[in-house]
Parts: sequence; C-alpha cells; structure tokens
Amino acid sequence: MTVPNLGQYALFVVFVIACVKPVGLYLVRVFNRDKTPLDPVLLPIERLFYRAAGIDPQSEMNWKEYAFAFAIFGVFGTVLLSALLLFQRSLPWFDPGHQSTPMTFDLALNTAISFATTTTWQAYGGETTMSYFSQMVGLAAQNFMAGAAGLAVGIAFIRGLAREKTMGLGNFWVDLTRAMLWVLLPLSVAGGVFLIWQGVPMNFNPYTNATTLEGAAQVIAQGPVAALESIKNLGTNGGGFLNVNGAHPYENPTALTNVVEMLMIVVLPASLIYTFGHTVGRTRQGWMFLGVMTFLFAAGLSLATWAEQSGNPRITALGVGTQASDLQAGGNMEGKDVRFEIQGSVLAAVATSNGATGSYNSMHDSYTPLGGMVPLVNMLLGEVVYGGLGTGLYSMVMIVLVSVFIGGLMVGRTPTFLGKQVRQQETKLVAFYMILGTAVVLVLTSIAIATAWGRAGLAVNTGAHGFTEILFAYSSSFANNGQSFAGLNANSVFYNLTTAVAMLAGRFGSAALALALAGSFVVQPRKPDTAGSLETDTPTFAIFVTATVIILVGLSYLPALALGPIIEHLMMAVP
Repeated sequence: MTVPNLGQYALFVVFVIACVKPVGLYLVRVFNRDKTPLDPVLLPIERLFYRAAGIDPQSEMNWKEYAFAFAIFGVFGTVLLSALLLFQRSLPWFDPGHQSTPMTFDLALNTAISFATTTTWQAYGGETTMSYFSQMVGLAAQNFMAGAAGLAVGIAFIRGLAREKTMGLGNFWVDLTRAMLWVLLPLSVAGGVFLIWQGVPMNFNPYTNATTLEGAAQVIAQGPVAALESIKNLGTNGGGFLNVNGAHPYENPTALTNVVEMLMIVVLPASLIYTFGHTVGRTRQGWMFLGVMTFLFAAGLSLATWAEQSGNPRITALGVGTQASDLQAGGNMEGKDVRFEIQGSVLAAVATSNGATGSYNSMHDSYTPLGGMVPLVNMLLGEVVYGGLGTGLYSMVMIVLVSVFIGGLMVGRTPTFLGKQVRQQETKLVAFYMILGTAVVLVLTSIAIATAWGRAGLAVNTGAHGFTEILFAYSSSFANNGQSFAGLNANSVFYNLTTAVAMLAGRFGSAALALALAGSFVVQPRKPDTAGSLETDTPTFAIFVTATVIILVGLSYLPALALGPIIEHLMMAVP
C-alpha cells in the first residue's frame, strides 16, 4: 500500500470521526425536540402535518405499536410505488424510445420492495427502465421515506436502552417526520446543490443522441440525477439514477464528489453511535462501539487494497506488467474507473458495503477473489461497521450482548448491559436476530444453486465465481444493501421474488426483533454497576467484541465462503 493510499484512507477516517460528535449531538437535539437553527422554518410545517394527519405528537407507542406503524408505512410505500411503476407508461416523461425494458409485475414488485426497505437492489437499468417521473416521484421520494423510517427505528431502539420502568419508545410518526424534515431534507438539498456545482445533471431534457469520434451512434441519458444521487447516499439507499451507478460521470464526475458521496454514506450512521452514547449517559460506550467499527473498517480496507494492488498472478505469469508506475496504476484495474484507480474504488467498495448503501463506482464482479470477498463479508457481518440508518447501531448492540453473555459466563460476572439485566427473554431475541440472517441467506442460496431457475441467472460465470455471485445477491438483499456481482442476471421471476423475500426479512424481521429487545429493556429498572458487573466500555472488552464478530461470521458463513471466493483465490494463486 502506497503512502498516497494511506493518506487518502486516513483523511477519510479522520474526517468521519471529527463529524461524529457534532452531528451526533444535532441528532440528540432533533429527536429530543430541543431547539435547533432550523426550527423557525420547520416547526410550522411539522405542526401542519400533524394536524392534517391527526397525529398527537405527545402520545407514546410501545414496541409492538411502533413496529406495526413501521411495517404499515413500509407496506403502504411498497403498494404505492408498485402501482406507479406498473402504470409509468401512462404517466408524464415516459420515453418509449429509450425506456425499453419491460416493467413486468415481478420487476415492479421487486423494485418497490427494494426501495421501501432501503435496499435499492437494481434488477433493472435506470436509464432504460425508469421514466423521469418514476425516478423522482417514485424512487427518490421512497428514498426519503424509507431512510427516515430506518432512522426512526434506530432512535426508538436507543430510547429502549436509555429509559427505565416505562413502555414508551416514542412515536413513530413523530420520529419519521423529524428525521425527514430536520435531517434528510436539508442535507439532501445541500448535497444536491454541491453535486450540481460539480457537474451532476439536474434537468428534464430528452436524451441526447451523439456521434463518437469513431463515427458510432451514442445515446447520452439526461435527467434530474443530482436530486436522486444525494438522498440515495444520505438515506443509505444506493439505487443509482443510471445503471452503472457511481461509475458514471453524471453521478460521480470528480474525485471530490467521490469522497463527498462516501462521506454522505458513512457520517450519519457513525454519528448515531455518539447519539446512542450521549442518550444512555455512557459516551465511553459509544466511543468503544465506534472504535470497534473503525478497526473492522480499516481491516477490510487494507485486505481489499492489498488484494487488488497485487493483481492476478496468472496475468503476471504471461509477461504482462502489473506493477504500479508513472504510466499505469498497476494491480487489478479490471472494472475500475481510471479516474479513481484502485484506492478510490476500494474505499468506495468498503464504505458502501459497510454502510448498507450499495452505491458503487467500480464493478465488484471484476475484483480479485479476496478483494470481492471483502464487501461480501462486510454485508455478512450484519452491518456492524457503521451500517445503515439505525441498523448499524442495533446490530452492534446485538453483538455486544452476545459478548456480554459469553464474557459473563467465562469470568462469572452478572450478564448486564447499561444497568439492564440480560435475561432469558433478551437472550432469545438476540439469538433469533443472529440466526435470521444466516438462515435466510444460506437457505435461499442453496435453493438457487439446486434449481434450474437459480442457475439460469449465471449467464457469464459458473463454478466458484458463479456461486459467489448468488451468495452475494442474497447477502446484499438481506443486508438491505443492494450491491451486486453484475455477472448474475437477476431480472427473472425467480430472483425478483426470492431476493424480495430476503429484503423483507432483512428489513422488517431484523427491525421487529430490535424493537422487541428495546421493549424488553425499557420496562426494566436501571441498576447501578457493582463489582460483579462486566465492564463493557474498556479496550479489553472492545477486543473481545471484535473477536466475537469474527467468530460468529466464521461459524455461520466460512463453509459458504470456502466454496466461493476462498477456493477461487486458491485456484488463481496456485498454477
């Protein structure tokens, strides 16, 4: 790894950490309904919305009511978006000459579920499938709503750990409104203006027909790209306006936009960790979480960079130079944008696979086996590295509770966390949470491998790489991430339905278990720490949590990884 690589990575991490406290404190003020600079403009809009919707902002919900409201909101968004996509040919700005991909019922349903769960799994090409109306009124709007809903669940989860001897976790509709008005809307407007300044289109012009220097015809897509690009990153959604996402110069025109868009993905979820520590009165606990996440982030970044910079030894054996020099970036440049080279591509791959966003600026299907394994493992970790809006926090807490239980058994300490007892019912909820992802991902992968319907999607690759493509698809869907190994042809009835199952389980199953855990903790009284309590905010416990993360993923997925990227790496490395 070169010095410039290290410098870029270090600056990125330092900037994220520098933003954590101020942004985290802002989130505290927003959801505690304290004063903020935006109140004079937004409070009247908030009150108007509550009156129109008949919402009492002072009422509280228990975990079941909160989960039900969250689910109903997701179902409503799915149904509405499905209808819009199915009838887009009759709606404004549809261009039949260029939007040529058929919008079948299964594709519309898959896309609607994808955006309602912040997965934004794209079994379609944006410029050949979606009209401007569908992109703006349907997909961009759903990016706002689904992202705000996820943030609301994260805030409710924090309240469950911070409060005691009550049942209220807040009001979903109030948290949703404030997440949208005070957080996502102003940030997306600012981000959109920045992207327009950098050259990202924001227009409703017809597609441009051009002639290349070689005399070939080329169609250049236009559209309101900047509006969707901003919220897709901030809401940890990731669905690109254009098919190749952040690799397209219209979505990601400069090195500066590349870095800023990654910061849009990471800063909010990372800052929510500080919001958690401040709210529960244990800022050291929040910093410990952030330290574990950052270590895992750096480890994945280092491995992926090493793998991609090392390149393919079989190509080197043919006498092709793959060393970095003044004339070439070196390493494995297949599928990467020469503007960003390996370091910018890998940083985006690691940031987006950890951040549950799925936006990308290079084709992960073209990475080396170990390089491609890094974003796959990041998703299999369960979003514990920063994660999505809300999901990263409660996934980390689940891992910590496993560590508390195991550590307590090892040293004979009381299994408590933040003064709350980890009883049998909490342990069962954590166990179900851990099992859910493994069961969904591995079962669906097995079905796809064992059936002709699933294998039919392997249009380009078979063997170990084809297996990885399928495993990656279901891992991405369950993690509500949306990245793909593009060699898999996913626009079929089989994959549209099965990936939808994974997306729904990852979004609503995981959130329901997290809210149930919060509901179980919130009724408990907080007990003071004693000599028998296990300290959970120390460097020693941070190491233990890190080891727990690695062991759990290894026990759950190592056989599957051995059948895919690991054996492919050995086949590549051994003559």
